Amino acid sequence: MTSEKKWKPVIPGFDHMLHGGDYNPDQWLHEPGVIAEDFRLMPKAGYNIVSLGIFAWSSLEPEEGRYTFEWLDDIMDRVAKTGMKAALATPSGAKPVWMSEKYPEIRRVTPTGEGMYLLREPTGFRHNHCFTSPVYREKVAAINGRLAERYAKHPALGLWHLSNEYGGECHCSFCHEAFRAWLKRKYGTLDALNLAWWGGFWSHTITDWSQIQATDWSVDAMKVDWRRFVSYQTTDFMRHEIAAVRKFTPHVPVTTNMMNTYHRLDYSVLADHVDVIANDSYPNYGAAEDLWRQASWISFNHDVERGLRHGQPFIQMECSPSATNWGKFTPLKRPGVHRLEALAAVAHGAEGVMYFQWRKGSGGFEKNHGAVVDHVGHENTRVFSDVAEVGDILKKLQPVRGSTVTSEVAIIHDWNARWALEYSAGPGAGAAPGDRDCCYVSGSHYRSFWKRGVNVDIVRQDEDLSGYRLVIAPMLYLVNAGMAARLRAFVENGGTLVTTFLSAVVDDNNQCYRGGWPGAGLREVFGIWAEEIDNLEEKDKQSIKMRAGNKLGLKGAFKAHTYCDLIHAEGAEVLANYGDQFYKDTPAVTVNRFGKGQAIYIGTKTDEDFLDSFYGVVAAKLGIRPAVSGKIPEGVLVRTRTDGKSTWTFVLNFRKTSQTVMLGKGRRLDMITGKPAGARLRLPGYGSAVLAAPA
Repeated sequence: MTSEKKWKPVIPGFDHMLHGGDYNPDQWLHEPGVIAEDFRLMPKAGYNIVSLGIFAWSSLEPEEGRYTFEWLDDIMDRVAKTGMKAALATPSGAKPVWMSEKYPEIRRVTPTGEGMYLLREPTGFRHNHCFTSPVYREKVAAINGRLAERYAKHPALGLWHLSNEYGGECHCSFCHEAFRAWLKRKYGTLDALNLAWWGGFWSHTITDWSQIQATDWSVDAMKVDWRRFVSYQTTDFMRHEIAAVRKFTPHVPVTTNMMNTYHRLDYSVLADHVDVIANDSYPNYGAAEDLWRQASWISFNHDVERGLRHGQPFIQMECSPSATNWGKFTPLKRPGVHRLEALAAVAHGAEGVMYFQWRKGSGGFEKNHGAVVDHVGHENTRVFSDVAEVGDILKKLQPVRGSTVTSEVAIIHDWNARWALEYSAGPGAGAAPGDRDCCYVSGSHYRSFWKRGVNVDIVRQDEDLSGYRLVIAPMLYLVNAGMAARLRAFVENGGTLVTTFLSAVVDDNNQCYRGGWPGAGLREVFGIWAEEIDNLEEKDKQSIKMRAGNKLGLKGAFKAHTYCDLIHAEGAEVLANYGDQFYKDTPAVTVNRFGKGQAIYIGTKTDEDFLDSFYGVVAAKLGIRPAVSGKIPEGVLVRTRTDGKSTWTFVLNFRKTSQTVMLGKGRRLDMITGKPAGARLRLPGYGSAVLAAPA
């Protein structure tokens, strides 16, 4: 975004790029020599921060009311003596066995499947506690408060790490009652609720609040509301955790580790209550030649996280320094790939890189998950060397800290729109999962800019759009009145808006707009009426053909598939027509002048060749320029960060063969090697460079 950021882009209390990660000394208390070795090795790896106590509740409170903080006192003292900081965790992500057995109400109740019987989960695993349970909230507040009071003035305390990867849901009586209370606050009356939920269908009219059953998945509006409630209730639980630590440490920043575009929580709800966004990222980077495609998806996720707080830099809280242990295949990262992954996170706004995990445990589910220190126990390994290299590079990148990613292009990402389409029967119910999720469809549009070296912001549905030249809203199935007003104003004031099939179909209650799609008043903005949508099987042929002399100057024919809107042009100029089926020669892509701007509608799902050509022309006409002057080879990521005075250009080769990037004129210094870079930059396979130049 070109306008001033709303948030100060610095993590309070930190004046360096972060490098560190999850550390679990509580698992090694029986071997003090291992802990001593850890603190010898951490400086060698370039560590300056450790996440402590994430799953340590049973070591902190082995019996109800008996706290054993002495071991943590020792670890915190060692952290401070080594010159590091601690991201001290609240341990709510994994409850102790004694608590689970003594207070069974804290264990979640889940639907068993199609019959929707409810079953309380047994003790075990993790992340299976009830967010509403009064007992669990009491226990969490107690342990959090004791931790905060004990370490409030400790020099090692730098950050509160709230729980771990909040997620999941519970269907116990506490949660269902809380859901009903939430609905009462939202709708006020049963008449309003029944109207919003279209209660007359299948005779589902509610006559008493107690009749609402959150497991009745035949009411699609209720399913969306349930997801919203789960986001609200999770946030309320997180705020309960924050209150307990803020009582004693009001100035220590708080964060929680999110999981990219995790489907089941609206992260924009949680984001407003933490001081900085933190993210976990585990790409499956193996030896595939198209590694860059996975990299573009990870870039999309980084930009989603950065957008949650309006462009504020974030923390890469977790990634694996090697292979994971939970994938179908767990390939090792090839030489140079870990460096690439780390620098890509920084390029998209991360203020450093952290890992799960520091040392592999000898047992447990994650004993084979990648770690900085392997079971062999020393630093003479390839992975340790890779991590130490990243630590050295991050020290060289200190000037980048606090800078921002600025962009003239935004893509709207909204969890509500994802849920609304997911819970609506047809069209596309039989399509591949990615073809029915606006998140993955957005990723295909995003990839066109990734290839071109153009920064992109992924923004919340409530974001101010006025600072952008181009806004893209792919398959935005749900559009509420507020979003529609912002989109309309954006175009009226001179912006270019692009949307696609299956956009603005339903309102905030997942009810279809009447009067033609796109709804919410956007039919006038786009100058079209989408009458029907054809959901094609794989065997069905379809194409679009560019009209001669069209406004964008695009030529040729392109494959189309999956979704095809049957469009009537109502003032819009037709850019392309369909080439097959009974609606051959009818509009497929249109553009409409509205106010000072223009609105483009892509009525069908296409392959990347069309999107690449289309966005190449649109960006050129809008004066949106790539970060470098020459064509970027396939598989090379080029991104920039700036502080308004200096600009840093990240050039990362995600292919295993060497490639050359034409940078254009200008003085640049490679911050990694310390050497000047000329107009041509040759990168080896999986090679990387960070170029500094005056703004």
